[in-house]
Amino acid sequence: MGERLYQFWQRFRDCFKTRTRDTSRNAYDYLRAQLTMETERNFANIDRTLNDGDGQALEHFMAQSPWSGQAVFQHIQAEIKATPALAQGSTLILDESADEKAGTHNVGASRQYNGRLGKVDVCRVDTCLTYANVQAGLWTMVDGELFLPKEWLGKECAEKRQALGVPDDRQFETKIELGLKMVRRAKANGLPFDLLACDTLYGRDHQFRANLNSENVPYAAQVPANTHVYLREPQVGIPKKRSKKGRPCARLQVLSRQKPREVRALANSGLTPWQHVKVRHSERGWLEADFAAMRVWTVPDGQVPRAEWLVIQRDAKGDCSYTLLNAPADTPAMDLIERSGRRYFTERTFEDAKSEIGWDEFQAQKYPAWEHHLALTAASLWFVAQTKLEWTQTYTRDPELLHQLDVEVLPALSTANVRALLAAVLPLPDLTPERAKNQVVKHLVNRARSTSSRLRSPNQHCDSS
Repeated sequence: MGERLYQFWQRFRDCFKTRTRDTSRNAYDYLRAQLTMETERNFANIDRTLNDGDGQALEHFMAQSPWSGQAVFQHIQAEIKATPALAQGSTLILDESADEKAGTHNVGASRQYNGRLGKVDVCRVDTCLTYANVQAGLWTMVDGELFLPKEWLGKECAEKRQALGVPDDRQFETKIELGLKMVRRAKANGLPFDLLACDTLYGRDHQFRANLNSENVPYAAQVPANTHVYLREPQVGIPKKRSKKGRPCARLQVLSRQKPREVRALANSGLTPWQHVKVRHSERGWLEADFAAMRVWTVPDGQVPRAEWLVIQRDAKGDCSYTLLNAPADTPAMDLIERSGRRYFTERTFEDAKSEIGWDEFQAQKYPAWEHHLALTAASLWFVAQTKLEWTQTYTRDPELLHQLDVEVLPALSTANVRALLAAVLPLPDLTPERAKNQVVKHLVNRARSTSSRLRSPNQHCDSS
């Protein structure tokens, strides 16, 4: 395992080099810390734990060095593309993750909707593209963009953007625009996938779905309960002018008399045909639910009707979710149902990233630090995914044990298992009295240097009172 991590870092090493310096060793330390430390994975503590350092070199590497986080994502996608086991059955998943912040001094932090808390609060929102393959039993992150609210890109925030290292070419882009940009990047890089899954933030946008469809991207997009659909293709055209007054209508409108239906009304209709389906196997047994699949038409304002599939899922409590798919008209219902549930794996990715890798322990304020932390978190997730895949391919499941335990599927290697194995061969150094003394001395010296630097600054004033 130790050699695997070292070789992994070697393959990515060029991503962390700049024109003038090679500080890529810091990336290895950061990856090792994410995969072996339990908590407090901040710059100072990582360097102090692994190298008896004060964190300044690592902080410079993360917050100041101009290496590209996007290059790391491109390398991850290239390795996925070169993995034969992932050539079929893979899913791209668009989602966002919000982290609450104490103030707006952190890059991107603003009062905005925090989906995890279900309310508007001061937070930073990452728009992420994750990747999953059900057959291989792995999931990882393959791209990410920081959502910058409009106020961050106004003239009044120019100095703030410069201080926090926001690129000069950043312009305001909605989460939907950021998501579409990442999907296009993945497609241009040749990343193999047969479906894009997304939640209602993206799915409710007619134009987003239309863009995906025009670019031949198969999607399974969740939509809100109040989404309007037609059960028969409506007649659309420009209505005739009924009087001599006013301008003639120039926009397409539905001319037929049929009325659209809300998808939740279809779920409550006694005429909707339901079928009970075992969705997937979990360690708690089979996940089961009721499903209905039907052909519907959606009509965005001023556009022609477009046929889509609607899949409704109803759980044991009666709660429903709704998914629109652009699958062909002859797609079997079971295929539609299976595709409608693939977004689940983004939660597994985020859970591993936060609970095991330390994604949510990020504390730095600057944009480069955010970019680099996200890229290295994605690299750690990909290392775990590769390890799980190799484990599955190398070690077959014991059929006798399967029978003995009376289970249908033996559990797969988890991220926690990979971390435990890695920690065994790359144990963290013990904090001896001598190491502790040296760390304290370094810390005190650096504090004194910082004080001396502030006192020499002509702009620094001290209130004698």
